Amino acid sequence: MPGASEAGIEAVVFDVLGTMVDESGGLRAAIVEAVSASGEAPGESTVDHLLTEWYAHVDGEQRRMGEGGRAYANSEVIDREAAEHVAALAGLTDPAAVERLARAAERLDPWDDSVAGLARLARDFPVLGLSHASRRTLLRLNAHTGLRWHQALSAEDARAHKPAPEVYRLAIEAAGCPPERVVMVAAHAWDLRGARAAGMRTAYVQ
Repeated sequence: MPGASEAGIEAVVFDVLGTMVDESGGLRAAIVEAVSASGEAPGESTVDHLLTEWYAHVDGEQRRMGEGGRAYANSEVIDREAAEHVAALAGLTDPAAVERLARAAERLDPWDDSVAGLARLARDFPVLGLSHASRRTLLRLNAHTGLRWHQALSAEDARAHKPAPEVYRLAIEAAGCPPERVVMVAAHAWDLRGARAAGMRTAYVQ
C-alpha cells in the first residue's frame, strides 16, 4: 500500500471470507465432497444450484437479523442451517457428511497472494481481520490458512453481521485511532459501503 503512511493511515483492516480466502471455491469443493459421499459425483449444474441455495440461505438470514426479523445467530448456526438445507435438496442423509459440510468455512484456502501480502503489510501497519465468521470458525480458519493477523475480530463480538455499523466499530475501537485513519480492504462493494458509512477509508480488491 504505497504512500499509506504519508496519507495518514494507521491500521489496515481486511474482510476475510472471499477477500483473503476463496469462499465460493471452498464451499463448492465441500458440497461436491458431501454429495459424492452418497455414492455419485454431482454434475456442475447441480453444484451450482446447491451453492446458490447455500448463499441464498446465509444472505437471507443475515438480512433478516439486520432488519430485526430474527434474533442474532452466529455464522456456525447459519452455516449449519445452510448445510442441512443443501443436504435435504441433495438427498444427503449421512450425519457425518452433513456435519463436515456445516464446518466447511474452517477449511477454506487462502488466495495465492494472501499470506505473503498480509505478512508484507504487517511489517509496516497493524493488520486486523474483520469477519462474519464466528470466533471459533475464525480461529480454525486462520490456523488452516496460515494467515497471521495482529488481531482477528469476529462480528460475533458485536452480535451483528456486516454491514451493521457496530461491526466496523469493533475494528475502529481495536485500532485505537480515528476511523479516517483506518482503511477497510474487501472484495465486496457492500462491505466497503458499510465501512465508509462508519467513517473508514476503503480499498477494493478484485
